[in-house]
Amino acid sequence: MSEQPAPADHARQQLEPAAADAVRAYAAKTRENADQLAAVLEDIATNGLPSVEDCTPWEELREAHLARLARRRGTHRLRWTRRCSCRQCALDH
Repeated sequence: MSEQPAPADHARQQLEPAAADAVRAYAAKTRENADQLAAVLEDIATNGLPSVEDCTPWEELREAHLARLARRRGTHRLRWTRRCSCRQCALDH
């Protein structure tokens, strides 16, 4: 992104210090995630794609992520119509 200041004819609203800190933290996390993705892409460019045996199917990754989200929320209310993959409940979603 550009580090250029905004034109003088448009006044910018300053953030509260806590909000500015939150935006900076989000930017740092986004930058970290981008760096991780770039490292993976560079590895693929250098070494080629990993073998299928070394990969995890996307369905397993999705279900694991949904289970993490459900635990983080402290609830099992998901929008899926199958048995919960977290194996911590016997609810049909």
